[in-house]
Amino acid sequence: MSQVAAVIGDLRDESDELDLLVRELSAEQWSAPTPAPGWSIAHQIAHLTWTDEVALLAATDADAFAAEVARALEAPDSFVDRGAEEIAAALAPAALLARWRAGRERLEAVLRKAPAGTRIPWYGPPMGVASMATARIMETWAHGQDIADALGVTRTPTARLRHVARIGVRARDYAYLVRGIKAPEEEFRVELLAPDGELIAFGPPDAPQRVTGPLVDFCLLVTQRAHRDDLAVRAVGPDADQWLGIAQAFAGPAGPGRAPRGAGA
Repeated sequence: MSQVAAVIGDLRDESDELDLLVRELSAEQWSAPTPAPGWSIAHQIAHLTWTDEVALLAATDADAFAAEVARALEAPDSFVDRGAEEIAAALAPAALLARWRAGRERLEAVLRKAPAGTRIPWYGPPMGVASMATARIMETWAHGQDIADALGVTRTPTARLRHVARIGVRARDYAYLVRGIKAPEEEFRVELLAPDGELIAFGPPDAPQRVTGPLVDFCLLVTQRAHRDDLAVRAVGPDADQWLGIAQAFAGPAGPGRAPRGAGA
């Protein structure tokens, strides 16, 4: 199996795991609030549906996607919420679930058939097929975390978290860019401990700027699903420390992040 096919397979597995979490929910549960302000569980699945459909558009019709980007630039702070709200408001849970399933299956088929070297435009830099699949894994895992939190479910970490960590590291300079900050020139060393005890590392071993911690915590940090103060991710060096305060694995404007546990209590 090629590397690209393996990543696409992991995307299917991540989506299927989330599908298992939501397929038997009651109508009341679909309406339950999640940690994202104003978003119910239905909004979370609607967002994944919308993003899969936009990714499919980017992979199949660059001109139409460019028009979508232009609309996003007209309302950079609201276009993501609007996309989720329009789908969530229009569809009952069963129809929403069916649309999400159909959209992700169409996207998977297109990604599997894409020629080698394909570059897909996006809201950030264009991506290869494996990178697009990785980005979809990251989004699916992150929004799945919101849903799990809303349901009070603790998910078992999987090896797929390596993809989330990788895109978080690769998006380092983008996190600076969207905030108008000059990114450091040198690479950082990132060392993450997986639940199975494996050490997952990125960057030069002798880099003076370093980040260490549990793999799960790093993924929660770069997807902004938990506040840094609540995670065991540590920085050595001022540049690495600054990055942990702004890190984001997703394209688009800088997110507000999550408040520390107990804030405002």
